[in-house]
Amino acid sequence: MTHGTDGIGTIGQGASKGSGARGRAASEPESQYSLKVFGEVVKAFRKRARLTQEEFAPLVRYSVETIASIEQGRRFPPPDFVERAEAVLDAFGVIEAAAKHLTRKRGLASWFHQWANLELSALSLHTYECRMIPGLLQSPGYTRALFANRLPPLTDEQIEVRLAARQERQQLLRNRPNTAFSFILEEHLFLRNLGGDGVTRELLDHILELSKLRNVTIQIMEVARPHHAGLGGPMQLLEAPQHQWFGYLEGQMYGQLVTDPKVISMFQMRCASMRSQARTAEDTRSLMQRMRGAT
Repeated sequence: MTHGTDGIGTIGQGASKGSGARGRAASEPESQYSLKVFGEVVKAFRKRARLTQEEFAPLVRYSVETIASIEQGRRFPPPDFVERAEAVLDAFGVIEAAAKHLTRKRGLASWFHQWANLELSALSLHTYECRMIPGLLQSPGYTRALFANRLPPLTDEQIEVRLAARQERQQLLRNRPNTAFSFILEEHLFLRNLGGDGVTRELLDHILELSKLRNVTIQIMEVARPHHAGLGGPMQLLEAPQHQWFGYLEGQMYGQLVTDPKVISMFQMRCASMRSQARTAEDTRSLMQRMRGAT
């Protein structure tokens, strides 16, 4: 079971290229060893160039905190970071070569990596969710409540690893200000009150804060709707830098990357219709504020 909508802590099967193929089982997240090796490579070339992290950060247009996380093997480097670091540090192709052997950090299911890597350079990302709050929008308390309800149960250490992976991935919203993120969420996701009143208040405060970001649009689909284009279930759409579109579907036992243009067109049609059926971003903020006062 996913308990996260982003492949974190999931037992499932991977999806290869295409609209329906499934690959090998992936019950365990992959090691972060390759991330540590990559971080050491970047650090070595940065020191060779006699640059501090503070001096290096503006040259590759990332924060000092992000540079530190990458060098310590705690963060998966975005593709544009790899390209900029290679150029700035004149690394003889070593940084780009090391990046080709990266596996994602512990806490992300291996079959989710393909989609997660696409997210790192996406021009836009569109999400419709009717089961739970999407991973990119979850507050820490809500995430803990999800993992606490998972069966079979997780250990405290497993929960902490998955929570850290989710919080790292959430930095996409702020680290990619030129990427347009849009979310359509079912109203009942908040009315469920998962984790209790305190968790729900924290969740609403968290999402209200994220809704202030210029690159984030959040809309709520009301419970009572005479028309609804998303009854087929949750979906995600992503536009890559080359303007190619991908889709992603996630169930209890698998994740599926969608590349078939006909299926993508159908998803786009449904998302466009749902955007007109859901509350506007302004009305959504007002509704969440009222919900916040009622909890």
